[in-house]
Amino acid sequence: MEVILKKNVNKLGYTNDIVSVKPGYGRNFLIPQGYAVLATASAKKAHAEVLKQKSHKEEKLLGEAQAIAEKIGSLDISIATKAGDKGKIFGSINTIQLSDALKKAGFEVDRKSLKIKDEPIKELGSYEAEVNLYKGVIQTMKFEVVEE
Repeated sequence: MEVILKKNVNKLGYTNDIVSVKPGYGRNFLIPQGYAVLATASAKKAHAEVLKQKSHKEEKLLGEAQAIAEKIGSLDISIATKAGDKGKIFGSINTIQLSDALKKAGFEVDRKSLKIKDEPIKELGSYEAEVNLYKGVIQTMKFEVVEE
C-alpha cells in the first residue's frame, strides 16, 4: 500500500514522501491519525504539483537548516541539575531538558527532533546528542550535565 506522508514519521519518512507500508499500518494508524493519505492516481498528481511549488522553498529551508546546524554544533550547552554523592543525578536528563537548554540558547528545536546517545542520563558528565533539523541535516552536538 502506498501513502503520501503529511507529517514526519520517525523511521518511515518525511513530509510529502511517498512510501510503501503494510496495509494495516496505513489503514489503522497513519491515515486515521492524519500522518498520511492514500496515494491514489489523483492524489499523486496533486502531490507532484505541490512538490513543484515547494522546490524553491525547500532550497531556502535547507540552507537555513545547514546554517543553524553549524551554529548548534559549536554551542557549549550545560544542563544544571541536582546530584548526590559520586555524581549520581536525582532523576534523569532527557530530550525535554535538552530542548529547554537549546531554547535558552536561542534555538527553537522540537524535542522529538533530538536523540541523546546513551539515554537515559543519570550521571554528571559530557554527552552527545543528534539534532535532526531537516531532511538530511543531522548535527551532532555535545553538552554537559553539571551540578547546580
